[in-house]
Amino acid sequence: DVQRWRLMIAAGASAGLSAAFGAPLAGAMFILEEVAHSFSLLLWLSALSSALAADLVSEQVFGLKPVLDVVYTHTLPLQYFWLLIPLGILLGLLGRLYQVVTLNMPRLYSKIPWLPRRYHGGIMLLLIWPLGILWPAVIGGGNDVIKLLGTHRWTLLFLLGVVLVRFIYSAISFGSGVPGGIFLPILALGAAIGALIATLAVSFHLMPNMYIPNLIIVSMAGYFAGISKSPFTAIILITEMVGSIIHLLPLIIVALIAYLMVDWLGGSPIYNALASQIALKNQISTPAAKLDELTITISPASLIAGKEVRGVDWPAGVILTSVHRHNREHVANGNITLAVGDQIK
Repeated sequence: DVQRWRLMIAAGASAGLSAAFGAPLAGAMFILEEVAHSFSLLLWLSALSSALAADLVSEQVFGLKPVLDVVYTHTLPLQYFWLLIPLGILLGLLGRLYQVVTLNMPRLYSKIPWLPRRYHGGIMLLLIWPLGILWPAVIGGGNDVIKLLGTHRWTLLFLLGVVLVRFIYSAISFGSGVPGGIFLPILALGAAIGALIATLAVSFHLMPNMYIPNLIIVSMAGYFAGISKSPFTAIILITEMVGSIIHLLPLIIVALIAYLMVDWLGGSPIYNALASQIALKNQISTPAAKLDELTITISPASLIAGKEVRGVDWPAGVILTSVHRHNREHVANGNITLAVGDQIK
């Protein structure tokens, strides 16, 4: 049935995250916080048991190590905690920018009328080819980039280049429609931002060089918490990766500040927005003859948000009857401008 199917999907997603990052608790929490948005004992047990089993099999049977095995060398002293406040604010601002750019990339690709959708991946191929030759260290899923950032003292120019390249290419890659993901790229970009801010702080003698890895790690948690709006998952994930709870307070501070900043800017969880974008595309493309009645909620990523009804290229045979906005029903007419949150029927 439908409930069992959803439980299996949730359990599989939790197991995959747990096996990749060696973080079973984060895998289960991700399902509750980002997918289900509610606590269910059956869902929690399914997600947690599958995550624990996947972690056990990957480690004990196959001998796999976590994708990111990051280790602190020093604990961040309390006197440097003030740096976490501007860091969290910056991560929130950049996280919201990442949401806007990523969600609007499909719309940007659609403005290339002479290139069919199935060939959009070729754009990414042409752009990544010279970068792979000239600067191969900054491409890939992101785990090598994160490990690279914590091994040397890099220049500000180098770190700024890593941030820009990872940000731009992540958006272009996702928008092209090529199968991939944004989970690990988000963590890698957060680590690059943290390395940049930490090196800048060291340059101005605001903290010693030894605490650069600390800001790299907390930035990963903050950036992921802001973009996904899953602060508990971010905190638990990084805590499990580090293998110690003595760094829990800096993680909480940065993650919550970044989360509140994105929320204040009107951001929504990026996985929800992407799911709404895909669902709307599938619903709009469904032949009207097979539907009796359909209600669609306009998401922030919707291509029809901000358009007048008459300006939307509706599928053949579709008749818009009403627009529900702020608990009021409006009779549909061509002058109504569709807004985010509207329910159209």
